[in-house]
Amino acid sequence: MIPNAFWQPRSNLKDVYISLIAVITVIIWYHFVFKKPKKNPPLPPGPWGLPLVGNIFSLDQSNLHKCLAKLSETYGPIMKIRLGTRLCIVINSATIAKEVHKDHDNIFANRDRTAAASAASWGGTDIVWSPHGDHWRMLRKICVKELLNSTRLDALYDHRRREIRTMVNTIYSKTSNSIDIGDLIFHTMYKVMANMMWGGTPEGGEMANFTEKFRDALEKIVPILLAPNITDLFPVLAKFDIQGLAQQARMMCMWFDSEFDTIIDQRLGNEDKEEMKDFLQVLLHLKDDGDLKTHFTTTDIKALLLNLLAAGTKSSVATVEWAMTELLREPKFMKKAQEEIDEVVGVNNILEEAHCSKLHYLNAIVNETLRLHPGVPLSFPKCPSESCTVSGYMIPKGTKILVNIWAIQRDITYWKNPLEFQPDRFLGSECEWGYNGKNPNYIPFGSGRRICVGIPLAERMVPYLLASLLHSFNWKLPEGTKIDLSDTFGLELKKRTPLIAIPLPRLSDKRLYI
Repeated sequence: MIPNAFWQPRSNLKDVYISLIAVITVIIWYHFVFKKPKKNPPLPPGPWGLPLVGNIFSLDQSNLHKCLAKLSETYGPIMKIRLGTRLCIVINSATIAKEVHKDHDNIFANRDRTAAASAASWGGTDIVWSPHGDHWRMLRKICVKELLNSTRLDALYDHRRREIRTMVNTIYSKTSNSIDIGDLIFHTMYKVMANMMWGGTPEGGEMANFTEKFRDALEKIVPILLAPNITDLFPVLAKFDIQGLAQQARMMCMWFDSEFDTIIDQRLGNEDKEEMKDFLQVLLHLKDDGDLKTHFTTTDIKALLLNLLAAGTKSSVATVEWAMTELLREPKFMKKAQEEIDEVVGVNNILEEAHCSKLHYLNAIVNETLRLHPGVPLSFPKCPSESCTVSGYMIPKGTKILVNIWAIQRDITYWKNPLEFQPDRFLGSECEWGYNGKNPNYIPFGSGRRICVGIPLAERMVPYLLASLLHSFNWKLPEGTKIDLSDTFGLELKKRTPLIAIPLPRLSDKRLYI
């Protein structure tokens, strides 16, 4: 009995060891087979780039929207490119853009501000380049509450009507002569915006020829903002303005600053300023009252004035000019629009802004124009505030994000005959084709919380301008002229060559042109 008693514990201990080893082996096997360490998702695919410079020299800067769309045919709807040492992710798909604008809207709410953009916007304090936060929310709230809402826009209708009637009269005085459509619309929209914001710019004195100077300044600053900047491509050089682009942008900003100072000083010196209810007066009251949660300064006022004046003029000019280009290329669409206008307005009445909501075909023309020729071909660059996953790919924090609106709105997998101008595709589906960005396949004004704040004004002014041109006049091209559909990449998608057309009065009563 003694031997058995002596060996029993040792036998049990051996069994325990064997069992323990078996359990450990199973755990280790299970860990490696079923519990493999999670790897971060990969970056999107993209073209190989040169050391240090990346893909800079392989991109066509003059047609960047088309160049990126072409690359997506090889690398897919989401791809990476290297701009110097900066990583840039380009999105050419509506489905993936929806992930950015909706699913991760808060993460992508910041803008990737370049050195030149910062210098041109008072240090990035305006509504376009300001970081997502309290200051940006304050600026947007002021724009919506004090200017860009239905009540305020209705109250300011007389300003818009007066300038539209002046435009019609100007065209009538040049009957049968060539007219630069873009130039005409620019001057009209500038006066509309100036009247709505500060009561109009008086000519003469310090403000002599301000309209032309303002337009010239905008034309000069855009190439500065778009030019590839070594400072942006190599963040380690951020302190050095090697190309001088930031300094050039700063000088342009100083010019705008000085001009707006003059406008503000004129208002402050006006004894009747308390009776004025325009946007500038509201802004001055907000600054003086100090009842905003975020400090509101004179610099903020000037930044807002520039944002609204620049966006309100340039985007409307581009859209109306493109619409007229397409209508002159396909006169059958112009005729159909004019027939609708005659039915709604008549040929013995003046067209009013209120008529435009009943002009369904004309609004379809505007929608189709914005589809083929979006005001902004590439979204303003976004910058994620934290790393996240989009469409199964890793998007690191601080990456530059570009959404190719131009490509999305020409995607053959969604649009039938996407390269053709077909206004009828927008008939009978107003809810589906709104400008609110809810349909990811149609986002001419962007989407998400950084969607264009000026949509309510654009919805009124662009149809009103176009309808006024078509109601009062027939149009034709000068002898021997052909339509040019080529565009130029920029902050807005401009025609490469200005549209020149000849107006012919179509209303019998001359009083309708006064």
